[in-house]
Amino acid sequence: MIDVNGIQLHIAEQGSGPLVVLLHGFPESWHSWHQQFGPLAEAGFRVVAPDQRGYGRSDHPDDVGAYTILHLVGDVVALIRALGEDKAFVVGHDWGAPVAWHTALLRPDMVLGVAGLSVPPPFRGTQPPLATMDKRFDGRFYWNYFNRPGAADAEFAKDVRTTLRKFFYAASGDAATDGEIMQPLVNPGQGWLETMPDPDVLPEWFTEADLDALTESFSQGFTGPLNWYRNLDRNWELTAAWHNAVITRPALYVYGDRDLVPAFPGTPELIEKLPHLMPSLWREPVKLAGCGHWTQQERPNEVNAALIEFLQAHS
Repeated sequence: MIDVNGIQLHIAEQGSGPLVVLLHGFPESWHSWHQQFGPLAEAGFRVVAPDQRGYGRSDHPDDVGAYTILHLVGDVVALIRALGEDKAFVVGHDWGAPVAWHTALLRPDMVLGVAGLSVPPPFRGTQPPLATMDKRFDGRFYWNYFNRPGAADAEFAKDVRTTLRKFFYAASGDAATDGEIMQPLVNPGQGWLETMPDPDVLPEWFTEADLDALTESFSQGFTGPLNWYRNLDRNWELTAAWHNAVITRPALYVYGDRDLVPAFPGTPELIEKLPHLMPSLWREPVKLAGCGHWTQQERPNEVNAALIEFLQAHS
């Protein structure tokens, strides 16, 4: 347990050398990186993965306003300092990717390099994101569902293990075998889980032990993690000063070709333009065939190889 930014964060740690901070996404925990610890530590790095605020054994502030992107970046900055370092590599997946990207954007002096999995670098839109998605999908986009007070909280907490099992299978490359990637839409009054498949057998990369660890980490429910989504428009307001700003630190982007996030409206076009939009991007984006949303868990060997090559090149 580490005191940072007015709260306590639970971390897992292994290895010695340049610091690499691994930031998980939703609905996950530090355990999402368990297949990265050994290889990165053996490659000569000090690997630290926190349960981010609102998750697992870390503190869960009650105030919705305590989950803005500035709080989340502040946690990373304070964590690096608390670990006795001045600089670190920052790697994020899903929601952890925007935190990593923004850490590099707001505090480039503390970032040796930044890598994002699934979610590409942030280029701030001209309109608030919730209103944009509400209009485009008639209020059915999952961000808008998550912003209905208490709705998703109650649905997901009713049977935590089933919720997580459905989430992980539905967004995996295994569930998208026909090649079609559906937008994550929620029918009004129905909830989201009812439309998700529930596998009889888990994919090979996601074991019952993984599901046990993840289920335990959500013993306090889903409200803290959902509060991240409830700050999307506030984040848009808070980052106005960085509109059109570009990340200058060395950067790596990795994603799966069956991942629903890179298929969000406008995102394929953004990914295609990334090498021109971000001079700091190290090589072309790494596209993993047959991989769904859970990048480092579905394709640990490829992700580890890409990360180690990137980290060693910029140490």
